[in-house]
Amino acid sequence: MSEAPENIKTLIIGSGPAGYTAAIYAARADLKPVVYTGLEPGGQLTTTTEVDNFPGYPEGVDGPTMMVHLQQQAERFGTDVRIGMATAVDFSKEPGGMHRVTIDDNKEVLAETVIISTGATAKYLGLPSEQRLRGGGVSACAVCDGFFYKDQDVAIVGGGDTAAEEATYLANICNKVTMLVRKDKMRASKAMQHRVTSTPNIDLLYNTEIDEVLGDMVVKGLRMVNNQTGEKEEIAITGLFIAIGHKPNTDIFIGQIEMDDSGYLITEGKSTKTNIPGVFASGDVQDKEYRQAVTAAGTGCMAALDAERYLATIETLV
Repeated sequence: MSEAPENIKTLIIGSGPAGYTAAIYAARADLKPVVYTGLEPGGQLTTTTEVDNFPGYPEGVDGPTMMVHLQQQAERFGTDVRIGMATAVDFSKEPGGMHRVTIDDNKEVLAETVIISTGATAKYLGLPSEQRLRGGGVSACAVCDGFFYKDQDVAIVGGGDTAAEEATYLANICNKVTMLVRKDKMRASKAMQHRVTSTPNIDLLYNTEIDEVLGDMVVKGLRMVNNQTGEKEEIAITGLFIAIGHKPNTDIFIGQIEMDDSGYLITEGKSTKTNIPGVFASGDVQDKEYRQAVTAAGTGCMAALDAERYLATIETLV
């Protein structure tokens, strides 16, 4: 890293709906944004086959295509999109100073403003059959993909509030929902547990784990195992939803930015401001409640506007 660091007005880390929407607004405000895509250009939507709930696509769109459209729109206004990953940050500068970010362990850039849009990664079980059928019936978002399994039999894995909420959501549109809980009780709140147990088409199975997801190209069934007795059972399903949590992609920001106990970045009030002046957070990296492409895009817009106002304030003070 002997080269002099490059100076950037607005650096956007991440290239999902939040990052690209931030880029669109930042570019139109002449903030000359530079986007570093991260390891998964386009974010989680690149692993989604169909997106039916994003405004502006009346016939639906596949996730990768939508992300290409967002990138093209950002580039149309002058966004510099680069393949690369932020591997370290130094946000210790004084207010109004530059923020130092290391890219791919070997390049340093200095940014007046930074918009963090690194997202969150859904946790999966790690079974080879589960990973093979992601996009072919295995999903980590019931609200995103449940519609495709209307009037069909599905299964969901998890015992927390998110799993309970998604199970009842699926029960409203699916014929039957089999809910697999690894332990002998749910972690969900009593209210959510009651909602599950009082929903007639949810079959709640305790001490139950997945042994194998059945199907070649798409999910056809599930082989389950009782972790107390070892007894195995197969059921026919067309969709499997994994609801065991998400991990925000914030490891490089530990000790630099305030975050909650789960690692999500904390933003100020209804804004995208972090506790570091000039550093903003948008999308799933700071949102563990909604986790939708459209809400991520909304906060990307907010982050760009917050960055523009911050820079205007700094320029006024100079």
